[in-house]
Amino acid sequence: MTETVQTTADVVALAQALIACPSVTPATGTVFDCLEAQLTPLGFHVHRAISGEAPDGPVENLFAIRKGPEGSRHFAFAGHLDVVQPGEGWASGAFAPEIRGDLLYGRGAVDMKGSIAAMVAAVADLPVEAGTVSFVITGDEEGPARYGTLALIDHMRAVGAIPDLCLVGEPTSVNRLGDMMKIGRRGSVNIWLEVEGVQGHVAYPHLADNPITKLVAMLAELDAIVLDEGTDWFQASNLEVTDLTVGNPATNVIPAKASARISIRFNDLHTGEGLSARVTEIAERHGGTSRPVISGEAFLTAPGPFSTLLAEAIRAETGVEPELSTSGGTSDARFLKDLSPVIEFGLCNATMHKRDEAVAIADLEGLVRIYRRVLDAALTR
Repeated sequence: MTETVQTTADVVALAQALIACPSVTPATGTVFDCLEAQLTPLGFHVHRAISGEAPDGPVENLFAIRKGPEGSRHFAFAGHLDVVQPGEGWASGAFAPEIRGDLLYGRGAVDMKGSIAAMVAAVADLPVEAGTVSFVITGDEEGPARYGTLALIDHMRAVGAIPDLCLVGEPTSVNRLGDMMKIGRRGSVNIWLEVEGVQGHVAYPHLADNPITKLVAMLAELDAIVLDEGTDWFQASNLEVTDLTVGNPATNVIPAKASARISIRFNDLHTGEGLSARVTEIAERHGGTSRPVISGEAFLTAPGPFSTLLAEAIRAETGVEPELSTSGGTSDARFLKDLSPVIEFGLCNATMHKRDEAVAIADLEGLVRIYRRVLDAALTR
């Protein structure tokens, strides 16, 4: 390993302050006050806005930017301050950050208030002359995400603040800090299926029309589809039945309606629209209807200068060779890829969304140094 980068900000204190602000999806208010108070003294101009209406809103978002010299490169950090419900049974309060041994406990410690704290610490002593840095922070990534990062992207386009590169601080590391970065993600589409029938007595089936039979045949055909065998960078796409509902309390009645839901996670050989059309054709052929909701398209930031830059920073601080992966679920990188090349990299994900979520203090400090190396390299290349 080369000599480590030294930073002056206390990343643990920054993370504790953010964790101490309850911010279950959709997050608003205090947690954004906290982040703004961390960024403003560093010279960032902070824009906050609340977007959307119930049931998926309102959502608070924050865009902060510190401009460098005219013509300098622009590097964006992105992430979310909202967290999932903590549940019961924590050894200490979910929003009462506590250090026990070498770990910092609290909801959001790894997903992803810890990473955001590391971002702030990484820019704390970065000279303004180095270039433009921004923070793209939403209050709704864990929820519907309808009024979150999409609203931030609209604002960035409106003010002409398009970054050259964007790093999302999702917890991508698996066994140790630095062992994995995400250079892409599969797309996601959920499709609600419904078949209308004619209700009737089971003893007189000729007077009824059973929708369950049609739905089962439809699902069998869908389940038999092999979408692809995967690609060099993506695993195979998969279609899963996630719900099947009839709701018929009677034993002697053929029901009037049957419904189901499927979820497709797909690689970059497909589009959400194309898959939706394929399912619709099958549904209609079996006498049913479909209602698709596309959560995001597949994307890939092909291995190149950005992934090399990040890998060099990781190796320099940890000695680890990161795996380039597209595994896992979706993230807001699926939206940010429309602005600039985007890669995800952050803390170890073993405790995310779990009771007693915790981050190793050494990992927090290591992440600050990695992020700082990334900044130094990205703003000068």
